[in-house]
Amino acid sequence: MLAAQDEVWKFESLTSIGGHAVRAEGHPRVIETAAGKAVEFGGGEDALFVDVHPLAGATAFTWEVIFRPDAGGAAEQRFFHLQEAATENRMLFELRVVEGKWCLDSFAISGTESKALLNWQKLHSLSAWHHAAAVYDGKTYRNYVDGELEGEAELHLAPQGAGSTSIGTRINRKDYFKGAVLVARMTRRALGTGEFLTVPAGLR
Repeated sequence: MLAAQDEVWKFESLTSIGGHAVRAEGHPRVIETAAGKAVEFGGGEDALFVDVHPLAGATAFTWEVIFRPDAGGAAEQRFFHLQEAATENRMLFELRVVEGKWCLDSFAISGTESKALLNWQKLHSLSAWHHAAAVYDGKTYRNYVDGELEGEAELHLAPQGAGSTSIGTRINRKDYFKGAVLVARMTRRALGTGEFLTVPAGLR
């Protein structure tokens, strides 16, 4: 069950996501999929910006996204970025392309504490839909792809303040993403894998 401040963002529009106004740059486009609409990014200058940090104030969280990283993108791509205003505190979903496949990099920094969870041995298919999650229970930071644990580390992440979000690029407009995003969910508690979103059957 979602709490009042938990959010689900469906990527069905270039002007509004999750009830928040969106600024689009470049030429992202809304596409039809077997599971409804998604937003596709071309890997050049395509991005969406939202003036809200959906996990601001969270002492524990689960951040999920169902997305499709496509072939032909850059070796390093930052595809989802939550940024606290006027500080370096941030959370990122990134990917690294390795020999025609990709691995997940989940980065978080708050104050003097930071961690990048990146497992080069866990490679996944491009041009296919996947689920990624970053989970923090107040003590341990973990990340997952398609429900399988990729990495974990003990970490103290102080709650972040208000800020903004970018999708399709790092918030300073670097390392653009080539692929599509269907939905994201930000939950203010650490979910178990059995509670995660799953890739809809029509996209598997």
